[in-house]
Amino acid sequence: MASTLRTITPVDGSLYVERPYADHDAIDKALRDAKAAQTSWRHTPVSERIAICSRAVDAFVASKDGIAEEISWQMGRPIAYAAGEVGGFEERARHMIAISTAALADIPMEEKTGFTRYIRHEPLGVVFVVAPWNFPYLTSVNAFMPAIMAGNTVILKHSAQTPLCAERIAEAFRAAGLPDGVFQYLHLNHADTERVIKASEVNFVAFTGSVPGGQMVETAAAGRFIGVGLELGGKDPGYVRPDANLGHAIDTLVDGAFFNSGQSCCGIERIYAHADVYDAFVEGAVDLVNKYNLGNPLDPATTIGPMVRTGAAEYVRGQIKDAVNAGARALIDPASFPEHREESPYLAPQVMVDVDHSMEVMMEESFGPVVGIMKVQSDDEAINLMNDSPYGLTASVFTTDVDAAQAIGDQVNTGTWFMNRCDYLDPALAWTGVKNSGRGCTLSALGYDHLTRPKSFHLKTAL
Repeated sequence: MASTLRTITPVDGSLYVERPYADHDAIDKALRDAKAAQTSWRHTPVSERIAICSRAVDAFVASKDGIAEEISWQMGRPIAYAAGEVGGFEERARHMIAISTAALADIPMEEKTGFTRYIRHEPLGVVFVVAPWNFPYLTSVNAFMPAIMAGNTVILKHSAQTPLCAERIAEAFRAAGLPDGVFQYLHLNHADTERVIKASEVNFVAFTGSVPGGQMVETAAAGRFIGVGLELGGKDPGYVRPDANLGHAIDTLVDGAFFNSGQSCCGIERIYAHADVYDAFVEGAVDLVNKYNLGNPLDPATTIGPMVRTGAAEYVRGQIKDAVNAGARALIDPASFPEHREESPYLAPQVMVDVDHSMEVMMEESFGPVVGIMKVQSDDEAINLMNDSPYGLTASVFTTDVDAAQAIGDQVNTGTWFMNRCDYLDPALAWTGVKNSGRGCTLSALGYDHLTRPKSFHLKTAL
């Protein structure tokens, strides 16, 4: 097995980062240090945790320009948008810090003569965070910041595609004066990732990634009786009702489908447009997609960059080809995008019609710049099609009727239901999924419940 992590940039196929994988001695030391540090960190007042973590956010934001450039080189996001991830990181981190005092406060019970009773939020211990490359800071901050704020210690394993992200986070915590051992990162191969999950020192695993990756985590953690948080795949739908603001729906859903080259777990991957607006919606979507500029992500004029690797692009090309062979029509001419190249990560965005649920492009996660659009005749048909999926992360409706939006949302199996927006995380709301999109919860006050355990205090004060 390789002893060195090698990150190949999708920008030009060159070697961008090279790091040694942690050996077993380094892994064992990190686990020991995390467990030892948690003993004192759990007793650190929340006010002091707030001060340290706030300084860490300040240090991170101060490095915005360098971080943005590294994101572009590591995973291909256009530099015009890469700095936005720093802003999202800051928003989520500061929100979870701000609500920590209330979220972690003891829960008092009603008065009972002769007794004092309350429930305390106890930290779990050592939290192992496994983070992906597609939104490398946004996905990881969801777990590690509230874990640390709750009194846990954290070991972060970042994707081999984005190893510099783990190092940047560690730098920010060092600058903030976080005690040694409270936050650590390890560059790990797959076998050693499983080894850490099985380690007795680890008390919770927060994983973001693919469904097979989530199955690996559950298998490795089986029998340990520890918590596992899984944020997995998505095939998120959008529904355009006949009363929708069509221009807004087109702009929002196209952005939701193609931002980050479609490499978003909560990106829009299938659209259902009511027959009354279907033709106009398709025409508008195609016109907008044709205005994208596919190119080198380091060029400020680029609006859609390469996919993370050639293999990922080939998978999407295969979905498109199979759908066309089954009767679908691809409405975007790749020749309109000069940087589109076969057998490369540079893939032109694609809009497909005459699709149905017999096609993989409408049922299995594409994780790329392609979206299928189907015509529907009613809300009920749209609901049935939105629910006809093994995934359930987010779903959205575009309408001017709030009551209809709420009624439809009650019938859609999803973790987050949007009206007139999509592909967004509000840190005040629980981030969760159903079906193959995972289980558990991050963000919001409820996110703290998954990173702590309840401990009841039942004190008889009158004898």
